[in-house]
Amino acid sequence: MSAAWTPSLALACALGWSLLGGPAAAWQGAAPAAVPAAAAPAAGNAAPAEGTVVEVDIVEVAVIEAPPAPPELVEAVQKAELATIEAFNKGDAAALAALFAEKGELVDENGNVFSGREQITGLFKAFFERFPKAELQMEVTGVRTVGDSLAIEEGVRLITVPDSDVAAQVRYAAVRDKVGDSWPIASYSEFADDPAPTPAEMLSGVSFLVGDWIDESPEGKTTISYRWEDDGNFLLGDYTLAVAGMPESRSHQRIGWDPLEGVIRSWTFDSDGGYSTGEWVATEAGWVIKSDATMPDGTTGSATVTVTPTDADHFIVRSSDRIIGGVDEPEFELTVARRPPQPGAALPGGEAKPATEAPKASPAPAVPAAKPAAVPATPAVKIVPAAPAPAAAVKPATPATPAPAGVRPAVPGVPAVPATPVVPGKPLAK
Repeated sequence: MSAAWTPSLALACALGWSLLGGPAAAWQGAAPAAVPAAAAPAAGNAAPAEGTVVEVDIVEVAVIEAPPAPPELVEAVQKAELATIEAFNKGDAAALAALFAEKGELVDENGNVFSGREQITGLFKAFFERFPKAELQMEVTGVRTVGDSLAIEEGVRLITVPDSDVAAQVRYAAVRDKVGDSWPIASYSEFADDPAPTPAEMLSGVSFLVGDWIDESPEGKTTISYRWEDDGNFLLGDYTLAVAGMPESRSHQRIGWDPLEGVIRSWTFDSDGGYSTGEWVATEAGWVIKSDATMPDGTTGSATVTVTPTDADHFIVRSSDRIIGGVDEPEFELTVARRPPQPGAALPGGEAKPATEAPKASPAPAVPAAKPAAVPATPAVKIVPAAPAPAAAVKPATPATPAPAGVRPAVPGVPAVPATPVVPGKPLAK
C-alpha cells in the first residue's frame, strides 16, 4: 500500500472489507500402483533388496465447484456494491457501517479488528476526517454460497484522493449472513494488492537530474542534459566536455532499474570507446555510486562517488577510492549548477519560451528542456491499479559533472583525461 495510507487509521478501513475463501477440495485415494524399489523406500529403515517392488498410494485431488449464486443473492450484492460506493464517496461513515450486521466485524490488512457498527462507524469517521475527498471504485469478482444462509463475496477495491498521488488498492473478501431478505456483512477482511512498482517509479528518486546542468572552471566547461526516455523506463544523460585547444568529447549515460539485483544502475559510453557501469545506493544525504570502468586501451578503473543535492539548482560531487590501473588517485570535490534557460528553449509541456528573453548564462546553443517521464497510461477500466509510493525514502542525489581533465579529475569516480567528458560514477583512465 502507498506510504500515504500508512497512518493506522485502519486506513485500510476504507480499502476493503471481508473474508477470503477458496474452492473446497476432496481427497480421493486411487488403486495402489507398482513402483520399482529405487523410486520408493521400503518399510522401516532397511533398504529393499534389488529388484523388490514396493506399493505406494497415489493421491488425486478433485476440485468441487461451488454452485452458482442464486439470483436474489447476486441482486443483493450488486445493490450493496452501489450503496457502498455512494456512501463512501459521500463520506457517510454511518451508511457504510449500516451495511454490516449489528455485530459484524471489519479486519484491516494489518490484522486490526473492529467489532460492531459503533466501532466500524468510528473507523470510517476517522478515515474521512483525514481524507475527506477520498473516492472509491470497486469490482466484485466472485460470489458463492455456503449453505442456505451464508455467502462469500470477493473483489477488488481502489481508493484514490483527487489532485494527489494518494492511492491504495486491496483485495477483499466479505462473509454475508442472510437476515430476512437482506445479506449484511458478518465479517470483512482486506489484503494488500498494490501492483508492483514500474521502472519509472523506482527511478523517481533520481528524477531531479532531469534538466540542463553546467560545470565551468578555468580548465574547461562541461554541459549536461538529462531527460526521460519516451517509455519512461530510463533516464538518459548527455555530457559534452570542452577544453581549450582540444577536440570536444562526449559521453552518453543511461540510468535504469535493475530488477534482478533490486538497485538503480547506470551504463556510460564515451566517444573514445571507453565504458563503465555504476550501482546507485540511496543515503540520507543523496546517493553513493560504486563505479567500475574499462578504458579504450583495456585499463580498468574503479571509484566511489557521492552526489549530494544542496538545493533545487545545485549538487555536490565527491569522488574517493579512485583507482586506475592499480594506481591510487587523489580525491576531489566539485559543485554542479543548473543551467539557466537558453533563448527559445522549450519549456516543460512543449510551450515555446519567448525569444525576447535574454540568456542568463554564457552564450550556448539552445537546449531542449527535460522531457517528463512518460509512464504508460492505465486503460479506462472499472478498477485502475494504484500507483505505489516511491521505493527510495531518502532524498536522491544528482549525478555530478566533474571538471575537465588537466589540473583536476574530470569524471566522478576516477581521474579524468583530457578530451574525456565528466560523467557521474564513471572512472576514467589517465
